[in-house]
Amino acid sequence: MITHAGQPALANKEKTLHCLLRSLIWLLLCMALPAGAAAQSPDVNRAQWYRGNLHTHSLWSDGNDFPEMIVRWYVDHGYHFLALSDHNILSRGERWMNRDTIEDRGGTECLEKYIAAFGEDWVEQREQDEVSQIRLRPIEEFRGKFEKPGQFLLIEGEEISDAVNGLPIHLNATNLAELLQPTGGESVRAAIDNNLRAAAEQAAASGREILVHLNHPNFGWAVTAEDLAAVTRERFFEVYNGHKAINHLGDSDHPSVERIWDIVNTLRIDGLSAPPVFGLGTDDSHKYHGRPGSHPGRGWVMVRATELSADALIKAMYRGDFYASSGVTLNEVTFDAGSGTLSIDIAGEEDITYETRFIGTRRGYDRLSEPRTDREGQPIRSTRVYSSEIGEVLATDTSLQPHYKLQGDELYVRAVITASRSHPDPSFENQYEQAWTQPMGWE
Repeated sequence: MITHAGQPALANKEKTLHCLLRSLIWLLLCMALPAGAAAQSPDVNRAQWYRGNLHTHSLWSDGNDFPEMIVRWYVDHGYHFLALSDHNILSRGERWMNRDTIEDRGGTECLEKYIAAFGEDWVEQREQDEVSQIRLRPIEEFRGKFEKPGQFLLIEGEEISDAVNGLPIHLNATNLAELLQPTGGESVRAAIDNNLRAAAEQAAASGREILVHLNHPNFGWAVTAEDLAAVTRERFFEVYNGHKAINHLGDSDHPSVERIWDIVNTLRIDGLSAPPVFGLGTDDSHKYHGRPGSHPGRGWVMVRATELSADALIKAMYRGDFYASSGVTLNEVTFDAGSGTLSIDIAGEEDITYETRFIGTRRGYDRLSEPRTDREGQPIRSTRVYSSEIGEVLATDTSLQPHYKLQGDELYVRAVITASRSHPDPSFENQYEQAWTQPMGWE
């Protein structure tokens, strides 16, 4: 039975036996499928799930804690990998920060906790022009304190923070060899594509796998569904970001992030003959001392890979062999291409119920759309208004092993699983724990 670090223990022996029985039934069902049909990943028999966060900030940019403290938090909370992704900077080289600046961000306890955790010998301090300063250690100096083969991996990343006409265009690049400067562009679409091209060039030159995902499209209402659909070089975006300021639910003039996802994938698959976008869950964490803001532990990805390495994780994500979560754990996600069946095994918890909605767009949907307008009837910069036939609920299932079989007219199907338990640290009102599978059945 697959287990996940950080999950609560089962309440009693009866529940343990129940879960073992469910897993045995699931294994037998998978064995009965045609060869090669039991999973998305070709190496699923020796792969396992790894939990990680790919959007994390520290004192190197606008976070309020030392990177070692942040990494320790994720290690202690059962994560397998973490990407430090500060704005337009890699944690390399010599960097000193004024003590007053650190305390303004994180309070006096920030430095106190740092010294208590790592010792006075580790924390380098100096007086520069009568100003007290603390040295920010680069990633290579503390990587060895945390990394363990097969248990925890630290990945170097960057939030490429660009802008076009005042609109924030942010992309996270994971597993970089060198810093990527924002490229800019004449439009939102050009800026996204230019930054993706720069990352692709570095990947080719360095021989390493690099993953670039678009961050929080509704932040500053910067990226429309049409923008993201048009830049087919981009294969990933954040379907859930734990920052409260990213407008996850949209508003009366802008669709929610999840609605954007379905519009993008419908436009791509149907109109552009292009692959869909895959959805990530991330923290976008900045605050680590109980202060209001974006906290760690709100959202993550579960990646099924053959080993805990940056290359293996990124290759798995390009295959779509991962899911996003804000609290719901899945034992299995499989798509049988032969029968066109998406099957899920939810790691249920006592006294918690789950609703799985299978969402997709059917061929022959109403393709008409119209611009959103202001009170004077003038078009505004926003995703156009599309038919409800895009991203409709195809079926609902309340069991712990929901499945959906394609009827033959779907462009794709994805699933969102919602628990009856409220999120313990919500980023928006009335938030419940969820998980999101990737779109399937589109190939």
